[in-house]
This record gives sequence, structure tokens and C-alpha cells, in this order.
Amino acid sequence: MLDDLSKLITEQRNPNSIDIDLKSTEEILRIFHEEDQKALAAVEAESASIAQGIKFITEAFRRGGRLFYIGAGTSGRLGVLDASECPPTFSSPPSMVQGIIAGGDRALRRSVEAAEDKLDAGAQALRDHGVTDQDVVVGIAGSGRTPFVLGALEEAHQIGAKTIFLCCTPPADNLKAFVDVFIVPVVGPEIITGSTRLKTGTATKLVLNMLTTVSMIQIGKVYNNLMVDIQASNAKLIDRGARIIMEVAGTDYKTAQTALECAGGSAKTAIVMLVKGVNREEAVALLEQNDGFLRRILEDNS
Repeated sequence: MLDDLSKLITEQRNPNSIDIDLKSTEEILRIFHEEDQKALAAVEAESASIAQGIKFITEAFRRGGRLFYIGAGTSGRLGVLDASECPPTFSSPPSMVQGIIAGGDRALRRSVEAAEDKLDAGAQALRDHGVTDQDVVVGIAGSGRTPFVLGALEEAHQIGAKTIFLCCTPPADNLKAFVDVFIVPVVGPEIITGSTRLKTGTATKLVLNMLTTVSMIQIGKVYNNLMVDIQASNAKLIDRGARIIMEVAGTDYKTAQTALECAGGSAKTAIVMLVKGVNREEAVALLEQNDGFLRRILEDNS
């Protein structure tokens, strides 16, 4: 086991950061910038696989399925973070995108390292969350070998869910038996040997951003490049929602605020009300008839 671990790319020493403890702050920052560029390039090289993953996720959302991230340590925390940001950004129900971390919620703040070594625990976590064949499960493991994640992916495959494996080290061939899509941005050795919270974490966050954001765009959660599906629930979101309504409906701030209030805080509903001259109930009905796609309604001249 230890010999296998020592051969992983994520465990190798980075020649670019040798004697980093002797370098100045400016020199260390230069190394960071150089290495982070490698993470960006590695993610770009995986565009085709990321697109395939998005296709699976979008199809799942359209049929009422869900997206589950599952990981341990940094990988698990990044999954939980991305999932938790979807409701305020896209007004998606919390159940639509869920993050599962080895060791449970307490592992978000304090490391529970031994939890990742339990193969059966990953499978049980999926069962506990009621994963079905309508869902997509994204296993996240920088090393490509975390037992908790591999157990979850195998369980997900047996359930019939689509499976995606996001890792930064080429995975073992035997994983192809239960993984539908591999996303493998190989970022190379870390600046601090084995510290996968660095480039590996950066690449992981970039991919997760793409998986959820592009999927949400594909199901009508975005109009143009505007976050139209927000639910204004605090001062910041009320202001943002009003400005979005102004932009799309071509109205003034006060009118936008009033419409947002009448729409129950839904910017998208308020836009339809103003542009189409309808009440809240009629606007909601129009959105439902058009699967939530605002553009279809705005471009319909009938």
C-alpha cells in the first residue's frame, strides 16, 4: 500500500520548489503562479470529459434526478462547498445538488482522516442519502485511490446511477468497470510535497464550478450571463435582483424593486411580469410552460 502511494504523482517532489524554505516571499509567489498555470492547463485538457459529465448531470436534472458529490478531506470539503452554493446562486432546492464528506459534517471543520480508508462507509453513505438510478454521483479524490470514494462509486454503479470520477492522478484500469466518465486533470507534483489542497484543490474547484454552473445554464437557470433565477432573501440579493430586473426589463430601480416584492422575491418571475404585463400567477405559469427558460418567453412575440 505504501509503495503504491509513493508512486503517485501527487506524492512526488516538485523540482520547481526545491529549497523553497530558502527563497524570498516574492520568489515563492512566482513559483505559485507558475504552478497554478499548470492546474489551469490540466483542466482545459479535460474539456471533452467535463462536457460528457455535464451531459449526464443535465439529463439527470431534466428528469428530476440529483447530483451527489462524495469525497474525503479537501476533496470532500470542495464538493460540499460547491453543493451549498447552488441554492443561493440558482434557487435550486438543497436536495438537487448534495455534498457528502467522509466523517460527516464535523469533517468540514476538523480533519477526520481515518474516515477515508473505509470502503464500505462510502457505499453506506450513498444508501443513507437514498441515491437512485435517476441520479449522478461524482466521486472526488485527488490521489485517485481513496477507498471511501471508490466504494461509493461502485455502489452508485450497482444502483444504476451515472458515475463520474474526478481525480488528479491517472486512475487504475480496474475502475473502468464502474465509472462512466473519468475527469483527470493531471496537475503534477505539489509545491509542498503531498499537499493536495494546492494545485489539486484548485483544479478540483475549477471542474466543480463547470459541472454545476454549465448544467444550471443548460436547464434555464441563467439568461444571457445574468443570475436571473435568484431568490432575493437578503439585502445583497434584493439589490442584485433589482439590478438584474432593470437590465432585462429595461425599467428603473424603484419599479424593479416593487416588481421583485410582488413576485415574492423571484427575479425571474418579476421580469416576466414586467415584460409581458401579467400578474404573478400568470408569470409563474408561463415559466412552467417554458421549462423555466426566460429567453423563450421574452423572444415570443405572440
